[in-house]
Amino acid sequence: MNRTIAVALLAGVTAAVPAYAADVYSPLISQTSVYNWTGLRIGIGGGTGMTNNFISAPSVAGGTTFGGLGGRGFVGTLTAGYDHTLANGIVVGGAVTGRYGDIDASWASTAPSSSAELTADYGFDAIGRVGYAITPRTLAYVLGGYSWQHFKLSGTGPAVSQKWGASGYVLGFGTETAFRNNWTLSSEYRYANYQSETVASWGGPVEPVIHSFNTSLNYRFNGGPSAQTMAPVAHEWTGVKVGGALGLGVALNKLTTATTSFDRMSNEAFLAEANIGYDREFGQKWLGGVVLAAGYDGGRSQVISGSRAVVKTESLGFDAMLRGGYKFNDYTVGYLIGGYSWQKMTGTISGGGGSNSTGVNGYTIGTGTEFALSEKMTGFVEYRYSGFEDFNINATSTVDPSSHSVRVGAKWKLY
Repeated sequence: MNRTIAVALLAGVTAAVPAYAADVYSPLISQTSVYNWTGLRIGIGGGTGMTNNFISAPSVAGGTTFGGLGGRGFVGTLTAGYDHTLANGIVVGGAVTGRYGDIDASWASTAPSSSAELTADYGFDAIGRVGYAITPRTLAYVLGGYSWQHFKLSGTGPAVSQKWGASGYVLGFGTETAFRNNWTLSSEYRYANYQSETVASWGGPVEPVIHSFNTSLNYRFNGGPSAQTMAPVAHEWTGVKVGGALGLGVALNKLTTATTSFDRMSNEAFLAEANIGYDREFGQKWLGGVVLAAGYDGGRSQVISGSRAVVKTESLGFDAMLRGGYKFNDYTVGYLIGGYSWQKMTGTISGGGGSNSTGVNGYTIGTGTEFALSEKMTGFVEYRYSGFEDFNINATSTVDPSSHSVRVGAKWKLY
């Protein structure tokens, strides 16, 4: 069924795009003409999604509460929308995005015997967005609107099999960059919060939240240079930069004890980061560099089962990463980033179950867009996935931590 849906989405996009080779392959030549964002657009994309589900289940294992139970998976999207550019350069528009994915969260216990799996599969968003062309070919925007998501829940001890559709709201932000007359590439983060669903056999509700990061290839029917102009930014990418960022992270921690496996104990947290790095241009289109970053994440995951509570927290962290980028134009760079990560983490089990606070080694991979705002300043939007080595809370309890994060920041070129 997944293959059928994927083929149908691809066929729909292919059929909708006019076969005018001159338009499809013609690059944007002008460095001063602002891209024409007005008109219809369609897009096909994919990305990753993370759930953070608050669950209260008084009838499970002597009373269980997750704050929350997390999951992750991949999501495919198909979008149709319309944008209009106002006289002051602000872009307003609306869109409908359909999505299909497989984001799973689960737990299993042997004493007492209990298991469950919660899946978010298909849904849609109807959103409005407001943006501004921060460079002649890059649009930065915020979005918000209505979201609907279908969920499936199955489990034992007690038995449960339940499906439902939940309404909610979605908020987010992103960037869209034109690289051909009719073609653009967008990167976008969305936060969706849904109404709770009562599970009768558990005696309590499920309150789902989904975070997603998606990249989409878009076709714009009226795309190309507009009559509006903008002075080009003369930015030299080679050099040393210092900067900072704010963002939001979702921690997903697989907790394994002598009798229980939670896949995954989760939390949401705001984060702050300071960074320094060096970039060097290679030829006319490529960029390579290094980034050192230090930050703080105050996340706190918790599960309460019977009389025991397990708590895991994060605090200070450090990253040493390499990055490679491609210049879409003189003032917009898309890049991949990755390298070493270190994070201070603490795990505690109440009632004398033990505690351990330690630094944990790991790795980070990610992607982002950086755009020149002036001769010295750039802004960026970035997604990262970080995986860390296991650490023990006690002799029989282990945490396997990972995190997804998105951040928005700025950098200042020193020289």
